[in-house]
Amino acid sequence: MEVIILQFATYSVLGLTYLGLALGYIPGLRMNRATIALVGSAFLIALGALNLQEAWQAIDANTIVFLLSMMVVNANLSFAGFFRRSLSVILSVTRSPLGLLIALTFGSGILSAFFLNDTLALIFTPLTLSLTEALGLNPIPYLLAIAGATNIGSVATLSGNPQNILIGSFSGISYLDFLRALAPVALTGLVIQIGLLWLLYPDVRSTQPRQQIPISKERIFKPLFNKSLLITTGLLIAFTVGLPLAESALVAASLLLITRRIKPHRILKKVDWNLLVMFSGLFILTRATQKLNLLQPFTHAVNSAASLLGVTVMLSNLISNVPAVLLLQPLISQNDTKSWLLLAAGSTLAGNLTLFGAVANLITVEAAAELGYKLTFWEHLRFGAPLTVCTLFLVYLLVN
Repeated sequence: MEVIILQFATYSVLGLTYLGLALGYIPGLRMNRATIALVGSAFLIALGALNLQEAWQAIDANTIVFLLSMMVVNANLSFAGFFRRSLSVILSVTRSPLGLLIALTFGSGILSAFFLNDTLALIFTPLTLSLTEALGLNPIPYLLAIAGATNIGSVATLSGNPQNILIGSFSGISYLDFLRALAPVALTGLVIQIGLLWLLYPDVRSTQPRQQIPISKERIFKPLFNKSLLITTGLLIAFTVGLPLAESALVAASLLLITRRIKPHRILKKVDWNLLVMFSGLFILTRATQKLNLLQPFTHAVNSAASLLGVTVMLSNLISNVPAVLLLQPLISQNDTKSWLLLAAGSTLAGNLTLFGAVANLITVEAAAELGYKLTFWEHLRFGAPLTVCTLFLVYLLVN
């Protein structure tokens, strides 16, 4: 009887934890996904689903180090003014609504391939709103362009988003091999996105130049800018020549932290500790799920490309893309490159389906709301649903 009660409690904790991860909160409590994952893991350890040593070993050090290091790199580039300067350069080439849409789409998409997509969404959204307001343009299609492009562009590389970082750690696929396989998906997906926005929003079709685009002169801290750019370039070279991802990123982050220009706490405040805690908790939850043999219903998902993509998209929208990748990764053998690529592309592109499918979408909506613009669920869905279907079909054709 005691064993039955213990099993019931264990399954209940797992179920409630994944439900909380899907909702993003626990009704009546002030908990986010990070605390839900951490508390759920603690209860599973307390119930004996796995011991503390097993839980600690479940946390993948390569993923945590890589993610932390990339956050430090991104923070330095942000403080140096790199992203704002990049946007100014992008916008200096066009003065028409259509040209602006194309520039924002490809600019944010390409940058998202090499730097974490959430960072780009945070920085580009308020700047884009200011720009469209100054030009008297409807900001909604341009906000959708930022949200969609940061997701699509991040498909291309192992450093583009957290789930790709996970897959890089688990699969051992090289940076260049991953880039060769999924860069065509990302670039074609950006073209499809422009076409959809052109169809949905007639106002963006104009090629007539507007008034001179007001590009603000952002302050650039030249020593920090040059140092950050030099070290980041070295890091990307290290990735492309096949050096270990986590170790390379850690060395780059460490070099950037040796500075007289900026106080360390300003950099560390930019690190998303919530995301790191959530990752750690999710690793433990996944190990418990695996140990309890609860992955059996998903074993059919790796039998074909279509079923793997379908299950990945479903889980990514139910429990978010990072938990979905962690849940499915034990079912894929390390040398099954095609399945890893399908998992990476499916979990990322699924984020465009609904407003709640990706953090980049929520960042865009919240930033817009603060400035008085409302991007509704249905407004996003009529753009996101066809975009997701088209890009997933493209993945099926190019990767399968």
